[in-house]
Amino acid sequence: MSPSRWALPVLGVVGTVAVWWGATRALGIRPLFLPAPPDIVAAFRAQPGYLLREAGATLTVTVAGFALAVVTGLLVAVTLTASRTLERVALPVLVGLNSVPKVAVAPLLVVWLGFGGRPKVVLVLLICVFPIVVATMAGLTSTPAELGELGRSLSATGWQTYVKLRLPWALPQVFTGLKVAVSLAVIGAVVAEISQPGGGLGAVIVLSGMSFDTPLAFAAIVLLALLSTALFYLVVALERLLVPWSRAISG
Repeated sequence: MSPSRWALPVLGVVGTVAVWWGATRALGIRPLFLPAPPDIVAAFRAQPGYLLREAGATLTVTVAGFALAVVTGLLVAVTLTASRTLERVALPVLVGLNSVPKVAVAPLLVVWLGFGGRPKVVLVLLICVFPIVVATMAGLTSTPAELGELGRSLSATGWQTYVKLRLPWALPQVFTGLKVAVSLAVIGAVVAEISQPGGGLGAVIVLSGMSFDTPLAFAAIVLLALLSTALFYLVVALERLLVPWSRAISG
């Protein structure tokens, strides 16, 4: 790996933190309104166990909801692409359901499913599933005609063509949907925790705002950013492991 692959992102993060810190010092911004990086570090060092425990709760909800969204999204996409008629019937319904603001759905999920982790996981599922369905459908329906002719020339069955040609060709698009969805998963978990502040980093932000502890709220926000970034690059690493040829054909 060339140094620029990791040095440039690190430089971007360091530069952002430096500008942030310099702005708070130069403009004399009070920590109540915008804490400087040292204030956030101090807030984390004051309650590391609490913040890490709530980060673990958010991670659990995020991963569970995202995993369900992956399974559901792939099954729905495969089903819809198998029948053009079914796609025309179901896709407008999916688009309509996706357009419903998830913030409005969160309280209803508590009514339907009760308090606890289930409504949070379902909200993450609802937020993540649509981009996975759309990206997977785009990949499954974009197989070049030449590959189809190759399968027929080799006397491949419909199932063999689907598994050995269409699915591999769709994988780069599938991972595009997964990378979008995994970022949305963290947002969905936080929305659920803010609506039901019984645990997680979203609850930390709500409770910190109520007590005017802005540095603690920013410490939770920084942890959320780190969590989202780590999950995103985990999916990127999985893509490079399973689809190493995608970058070659896209270039």
